[in-house]
Amino acid sequence: MANCTIYLDNAATTKMSRTAIEAMLPYFDGVYGNPSSLHSAGQAAAEALQNARERIAACLGCTAREITFTSGGSEADNQAIRSAAALGARQGKKRIISTKIEHHAVLHTLKRLEQEGFSVTLLDVDENGLVTPQQVEDAITDDTCLVTVMYANNEIGTIEPITEIGAVCRRKGVLFHTDAVQAVGHVRVDVTAQKIDLLSLSAHKFHGPKGVGVLFARKGVALSNLIEGGAQERGKRAGTENLPAIMGMAAALEEACASMAENAKKLTALRDKLIDGLFAIPHAVLNGDREKRLPGNVNFCFEGIEGESLLLLLDDKGIAASSGSACTSGSLDPSHVLLAIGRVHDVAHGSLRLTLSGETTEEDVDYTVQAVREVVSYLRGMSPVWRDLQSGKREFIIK
Repeated sequence: MANCTIYLDNAATTKMSRTAIEAMLPYFDGVYGNPSSLHSAGQAAAEALQNARERIAACLGCTAREITFTSGGSEADNQAIRSAAALGARQGKKRIISTKIEHHAVLHTLKRLEQEGFSVTLLDVDENGLVTPQQVEDAITDDTCLVTVMYANNEIGTIEPITEIGAVCRRKGVLFHTDAVQAVGHVRVDVTAQKIDLLSLSAHKFHGPKGVGVLFARKGVALSNLIEGGAQERGKRAGTENLPAIMGMAAALEEACASMAENAKKLTALRDKLIDGLFAIPHAVLNGDREKRLPGNVNFCFEGIEGESLLLLLDDKGIAASSGSACTSGSLDPSHVLLAIGRVHDVAHGSLRLTLSGETTEEDVDYTVQAVREVVSYLRGMSPVWRDLQSGKREFIIK
């Protein structure tokens, strides 16, 4: 078993589906024209581009004209937030509300806007990573130009009350953006019904290609350009469109949405089996809400160990896992998400994120539970901190 990898890092990226790969192939050497060109080869590409736009819009509950193609979720987050900030500034509104557990694509953009004179309020979350609609409503003031709350957290899998927050923002006349990178393709998203004004997604999180994503902007919400130099995407995103990747994204999203209910049922059962198995390890705690979480997300902290060692030893056993966001995995600092839900530094360092896909089996889960138990026990056996905890010199934090 140790020679074949059990891939449990699907929140970082997913394996491309055969459907997405096959959808891309004709656009490398068949329909390869520039969609901006007037000749027949270019117009064939433009027709395909419009077809993909319409199919993606249908999956999100919007119109094709509300879809802008980007290089991924981070670019879409940046453009959404900066566009809302620019609109607000023109109206004399320079306050933005978000949460402490957002992806760094959001938090770093907000930090830059603070340096440019905007005021940012980061709302606390509860011990499960949830923010309430009432918190959002209480934070909105007359000078608020944007609320940005992620749909589902990339580390702990908690799903936020997006529909209710959208209703609050619409009632208050404030733009609402959600980073839905982890949610789209895994849980139902309807931007119209949920009163979402701006939404970001990335294809490689639902078995599409890397390097391509979408920014949904509701009709009437003017976008500011991040990239200048051409009239592509209705003048809002310069650069020749990556047609093969866009076609792969459209196919992957359609496939994910068509099988969403079936996949969610399967993954939820496997997720819960994995959670129950890991709970049997002493002094372990689940991070995130047990029920309001993504179907394939499991995140635990184990007291007395370091997450990096845990990951390396699991890799030796053929299991690909992570300790949190891929964007921060090179950092030695504990996860800002885990700190925000109340985990102390010593505990937050011992985190493990396991994220499943449709290819994950019950046998994979059983093997993983056993492997994690063995590795945690091995690491604790070498740890002076663990000896101090067992001897009573230190008190356990996770009871």
